[in-house]
Amino acid sequence: MITYDKLFIGGTWTEPSSPDLLDILSPHDESLVGRAAQARPADVDRAVAVARAAFDEGTWPNTPPAERIAVLRRVNALREAHAEQIAAVITAENGSAGWFTRAGQPSLTRQANAYLKAAEDLAWEETLTPTDPAATVRSVVRREAIGVVAAVIPWNSPFSAALAKIIPALLAGNTVILKVSPENSLSMGLLADLLAECGLPAGTISVLPADRETSEHLVSHPDVDKIAFTGSTGAGRRIASIAGQQLKRVSLELGGKSAAIVLPDADLAKFTAGLAFSCLLNNGEACIAQTRILAPRRRYEEVVAAVKQVVESLKVGDPQDPDTFIGPMIRRDQQQRVRDYIEIGIKEGARLVTGGPQVPVGLEQGYYVTPTVFADVDNTMRIAQEEIFGPVLAVIAYEDEDDAVRIANDSEYGLSGGVWSADEQHALAIARRIRTGTVTINGAPVGFDGPFGGFKASGLGREYGFAGLNTYLEYKTVTI
Repeated sequence: MITYDKLFIGGTWTEPSSPDLLDILSPHDESLVGRAAQARPADVDRAVAVARAAFDEGTWPNTPPAERIAVLRRVNALREAHAEQIAAVITAENGSAGWFTRAGQPSLTRQANAYLKAAEDLAWEETLTPTDPAATVRSVVRREAIGVVAAVIPWNSPFSAALAKIIPALLAGNTVILKVSPENSLSMGLLADLLAECGLPAGTISVLPADRETSEHLVSHPDVDKIAFTGSTGAGRRIASIAGQQLKRVSLELGGKSAAIVLPDADLAKFTAGLAFSCLLNNGEACIAQTRILAPRRRYEEVVAAVKQVVESLKVGDPQDPDTFIGPMIRRDQQQRVRDYIEIGIKEGARLVTGGPQVPVGLEQGYYVTPTVFADVDNTMRIAQEEIFGPVLAVIAYEDEDDAVRIANDSEYGLSGGVWSADEQHALAIARRIRTGTVTINGAPVGFDGPFGGFKASGLGREYGFAGLNTYLEYKTVTI
């Protein structure tokens, strides 16, 4: 059993304001995985105070970029050295299947490397050439840190979400308070252990597991200059309102209800081979999951049958079993939420192709959901419009390509999406018409050099690469 009875504040493990420890239970069998201290508002106040002092009076914001890059490169190397341990802890506390947590480790390296390259290539200070040859002044443009960053992340993919924020924020010279979900207290405690080894100055980084009330205390704190949030659209709206009132900088990576458009010429064998990874990764608890599958009317039943076959072939069970593809939901309330949506789909008149609200046989203990496919789904149904965050797919028929694009765009969300076609250029033309931040063609994985983020209610701002680094910088112009 893992125990973290202190809080990581300003780079030091510190006694919490409350001695109570939270029990972290396995989503698989509800056994005790570990215990961890939880931050309260008083702990947030301490973390913000040391971050404020480290930014205003410390060395980190004025450390040369090359030296900051070297420190964050050590963070990346330490994380790589502990990859197996990280994957195992996330599987134990989150219920994410072991294949997913292990496969995600190289992605974390690529994510970090994209930020590091962006920092290396960035012109941190440059003198602009005047557009008017007769100009008597010249302009020096600087890129500087914003200040104290509150980074608030969800539970579904903790290391990816954490590093997507703290690496660019620290590269830019900011100080950071990382607020993590209570469910991830163990893996994020491990992250704090690694950060303690990398050579960051005192006060630069804190890692605080805490509930929603404490999180609101953090983002509302007057000494926080920027909020970087990943989570639900509802919580994002609340955070945006707080940021607006206080004129804080804010970036939001929110929910999704993404569509996979299967064009008439798509190779169904290739589509089904990639379907599980595009639509059901991480037990369906993924904001980028393409949970609406749009199929041409003349191939509709063929697509439905193919989706059914794939979903029924996926093993559901113990996330530590190497053959398991889908593990449990993270909490009992999340399990019930997904089962309730399945009931809603049935009541709305969608055709239940496979699955249902019943718990999988033999998996009554833990927080399991039967992977479910609905057909004859109208895009106005709740199961087509609302983010379920579980292994539930809706197959929707379209008449022609214009209709497919219309349906894909008929959503408050715009985070991800996919196009499947034998003609790559034609698929690209369709992708250009979809109002969403990321589109994959024929199941290509999301890259880290390009920007990642959402249109519409899926968020504000971008992560990854140069665009993600730029989110944590202010521009200053000095005229001489």
